[in-house]
Amino acid sequence: VDHLPTSPGDNGVPGTRNSPTVLNAALKTAQFWDGREEDVEEQAGGPILNPDEMAMPNKMAVDRLKKDKTYRELFKAAYPDDIEPVTFKNLRFAIGAFERTLITPSSFDNYLSGDFNALNEQEKKGLKTFIDVGCIACHTGVVLGGNMLQKFPLFGQYSDYVKGKVDYGKYEDTKVEADKFMFFVPQLRNVAKTAPYLHNGSITELDDAVKIMGKAQLNKDLTDEQVNDIVAFLNSLTGNVPAEWGQAPSGL
Repeated sequence: VDHLPTSPGDNGVPGTRNSPTVLNAALKTAQFWDGREEDVEEQAGGPILNPDEMAMPNKMAVDRLKKDKTYRELFKAAYPDDIEPVTFKNLRFAIGAFERTLITPSSFDNYLSGDFNALNEQEKKGLKTFIDVGCIACHTGVVLGGNMLQKFPLFGQYSDYVKGKVDYGKYEDTKVEADKFMFFVPQLRNVAKTAPYLHNGSITELDDAVKIMGKAQLNKDLTDEQVNDIVAFLNSLTGNVPAEWGQAPSGL
């Protein structure tokens, strides 16, 4: 996680949306803030080709891999039945296969498995508050989100919560009127470690994000106690991230 509101592309110009974490991304039912790709394999190819991100034609990406003997051997081992194993399709599937290993169990999972001491009292109170005030309506499922599109905001105007250029969400891709301001609900695993928040990365603090979502999506002015308890619960969703995940395999 680079902790930037939006990440710069190959041309050095920042993008328009905050980069979602790849941790547990494979457990979501769609990818990107507009949900336009259905899985991590499809998603993996997008940033490589996007002129505002990596800006690399697929042939160039493939040629770069072909020049490396270790990559050629690894792709041959992974796709033994392919006459030409180093292809853009296989590149996407290789990245997707790696991302499917990036699963981070947390103390919340231990709690769900029956270890009721895995959460402290404030975290348990935060979980109850999370459910009672309605957060669970959208942030549900194995990664607490990442499985539906939802309008943002449901209450008030977009400009009440987000300043600057208007992002129309899924409409930007489909141009279908009903898709205006529809965004894919973000997952909450490791949310305490993946600031900043919202689709444009404009909110730096988790408690502020909780307050905003309470008002924008639930039309509720959450109390400081409620916010603090929910944040405590969200911290219990932080999983273990092995150091080797951030390192290239030996020889690469």
